[in-house]
Amino acid sequence: MLFHRIDFMMISGVSSAVSSYPAYGERPGREETRAIGKARADEAVGQLSAEELALVDELKQTDRKVRQHEMAHMAAGGGMITSGASYTYERGPDGQSYAVAGEVGIDTSPGKTPQETIERARRIRAAAMAPADPSGQDRAVAAQAAQMEQQARAELAQQQLSGGEGDGQDSQRQRLQAAYGDPSSTDKGPRLDTYA
Repeated sequence: MLFHRIDFMMISGVSSAVSSYPAYGERPGREETRAIGKARADEAVGQLSAEELALVDELKQTDRKVRQHEMAHMAAGGGMITSGASYTYERGPDGQSYAVAGEVGIDTSPGKTPQETIERARRIRAAAMAPADPSGQDRAVAAQAAQMEQQARAELAQQQLSGGEGDGQDSQRQRLQAAYGDPSSTDKGPRLDTYA
């Protein structure tokens, strides 16, 4: 499974609600609430040291990368995704939480037929390798998907050689007979055999 995570969380450092809202009984609208929260965050950032500001910038960059990484998995995974992105957070010196790791669940079960399994394996591999910077876990999932595809291809080939219908197409033997004729045929007329 691919794992990377996102969660949206607003944390405010408000100690008293009275000073942040208009007159008693009035509730600010969504935009006013956001403006108040942003003003407080800006005020908190203004009180940070240069070291703390550098850490906040680093956390913001990490948060952005983690979210983009997980969204790439989700976009490429389509119907294979079993759970949305979930995130692990770290609180910065500004009091805000930043995503530092994430995960996305993906269904890695085989299909009902070898052909369906091959298609599923391709989609799993595409989802695993979708981010610009796949993690070690992403690469491991892609390798498992490649192995799953290889096994399904071997099973499909075995079905075709044994005369099974496999994926609904003629078996290998039937195709060879159609191309080269039936060796049990009583017609012993002139034949032309070519080898490439």
